[in-house]
Amino acid sequence: MLTAHQIIEGYLQGVFPMAEPDDDNTIYWYQPTKRGVILPEEFHVPKNLKKEYQKQAFELKIDCDFTATIKACSEREETWISDEIMDAYIGLHQMGFAHSFEAWQNKQLVGGLYGVRIGKIFFGESMFHRVTNASKIVLVYLMEWVAKENIQLVDCQFITDHLKQFGAKEIPQKQYLTLLKKAIAQ
Repeated sequence: MLTAHQIIEGYLQGVFPMAEPDDDNTIYWYQPTKRGVILPEEFHVPKNLKKEYQKQAFELKIDCDFTATIKACSEREETWISDEIMDAYIGLHQMGFAHSFEAWQNKQLVGGLYGVRIGKIFFGESMFHRVTNASKIVLVYLMEWVAKENIQLVDCQFITDHLKQFGAKEIPQKQYLTLLKKAIAQ
């Protein structure tokens, strides 16, 4: 059974867990050769999204409903977020390591993301949206928090076109491990 402590230890070593749906949700540890990251000083908000953010169409919250956020992230056709993974991250949340960043509209959770903070690094895990732009707005909200908390690195694990528009990039695992050590030490 996956534990919160195992996840923290994995992160400290540069690996992260994912359940494999085609293999009876067996959990494997991943260490990609190229790591998706956002360096806070390189974060960029597209002009159209900046306007959307300023409209304040969503009520933005942190840790209001972590369990609902992780469950919503798991509600995809194919997901690596098994019940075992959910339970472990809920445990991390109860320990104060895992956080959810949420977009609410009309008292409904319409977008969000979750991840883990250790030292000066935030390990982003997954995001979802039920309303257009909700997950993007939440990412901007996360990055405002990152700036306030002096977080030095946001680990995205894998790079996507969605994340590239915000300045996310791939770096070699060796460089990632160097940044990881520095961010953890602080």
